[in-house]
Amino acid sequence: MFGYLQIQKSELLVREYEAYKSVYCGLCKQMGKDYSFLTRLSLSYDCTFYAMLLMSLYRSCSGFDNGRCRFNPLKKCSYAHCQDNSLSKASAFSVISVYYKLVDDIQDSKFFKRIIIRIIKPFFSHWHKKAKKNYPGLEGCVEKMMQMQNEVEQSENPSIDAAAHPTAVMLSSVLRLEAKDEITGRVLGEFGYHIGRWIYLIDAADDYEKDIKNGGFNPFAFAKTENVKETMNNTLNQCLARAYDAYQLLNIKDFKGILDNMMLYGFPSKQNAVIFGQQEVKYDRSI
Repeated sequence: MFGYLQIQKSELLVREYEAYKSVYCGLCKQMGKDYSFLTRLSLSYDCTFYAMLLMSLYRSCSGFDNGRCRFNPLKKCSYAHCQDNSLSKASAFSVISVYYKLVDDIQDSKFFKRIIIRIIKPFFSHWHKKAKKNYPGLEGCVEKMMQMQNEVEQSENPSIDAAAHPTAVMLSSVLRLEAKDEITGRVLGEFGYHIGRWIYLIDAADDYEKDIKNGGFNPFAFAKTENVKETMNNTLNQCLARAYDAYQLLNIKDFKGILDNMMLYGFPSKQNAVIFGQQEVKYDRSI
């Protein structure tokens, strides 16, 4: 995933923002514990959203502890704890996703960037093996997505829907792993599908100018429209609307205010910033 699933800080209560930071820092701590302190550099808002969603579904948050930042010992922070493996699962998902992103970038990047990626990749290969062993279900979902994506990109004139489908199926399958019954599985699958579709397409929208300039693959380049930004916005709005319909069917209680904020304010704000260049409310990248 790519870091687009963000909060809208200005619309959060202070205690909600502090809770969000605690989950973010808790996930950072867990990644260092499970793999290496270097994997913390790959921590994303997307995996924080995934961790918070899992902790909400299972109501597994067991509190917060005060401590020091692992990167900056002079900085105080708090860490969320959970009674299950939600943070560990999100850590594994992050490592697996970054590994396959590196594999993909080796094929698509220019010479010097490929050299840098080849230097980094052996480290993530080691951590990826551990994540794959601990969570084979997550590995299977991401690996299948990469295979499907390669097939789409090698086809002639793929549609926007076809290009976004692999990522959508991947996140749908990942969330379905958490279902305890068929109805919940269908709701989580629907929610994951449209959030996954939105993630892929907003990343494509973000890279549109660069891909057009460099001849990279971009699904919006195949859109038969005179106003590509309008097409981007309408398509992404549809994804968010469908995702929110499914989200409302989930029994979210813990962190509900934060997750509501992301669905109703954070994601649309990020979308407007990417497509129309509207200013986002900025906050520290490291939380």
